[in-house]
Amino acid sequence: MAKRAAPKTKAKAKKTGRPSLYSQEIADIICSKIAGGKSLRSICSVGKIPSIETVRRWLSSREKADFCAQYMRAREEQADYYADEIIEIADTEGDSNKARVRIDARKWVASKLKPKKYGDKQHLEVSGELAIDKLSDVELKQQLKSLMDKAMENDPV
Repeated sequence: MAKRAAPKTKAKAKKTGRPSLYSQEIADIICSKIAGGKSLRSICSVGKIPSIETVRRWLSSREKADFCAQYMRAREEQADYYADEIIEIADTEGDSNKARVRIDARKWVASKLKPKKYGDKQHLEVSGELAIDKLSDVELKQQLKSLMDKAMENDPV
């Protein structure tokens, strides 16, 4: 009697490339320095921290969603750090032109990192008449959509 061949099992595909250096300790170091006003570029150029490309890959990875959330919180804290630094620069910098440039740079970055708190306020004013009592629900929705589209064209968010 012939021997039966053992059923073939699929082998796990081996991952190629260098293994990831990700650890919670490294994530904490990166986020702590980000919140303290350092750039990701300067953090990644020192010591045992992985390259900026690796960190950006971690940020886009679904498996590292916790790191992404931690990083986003650190960026918001960085905006607060820059706001605090603006006061210090204004109080201590002797050269007024240098102070203005440093302050403007920090204000701009803070407004992008935390726009609700530090960004320019947007005010949207809509004018016109709309006879609601004479429109059907469908006509009312169409009119409302048309007004919203015009408002977005004039003042995009």
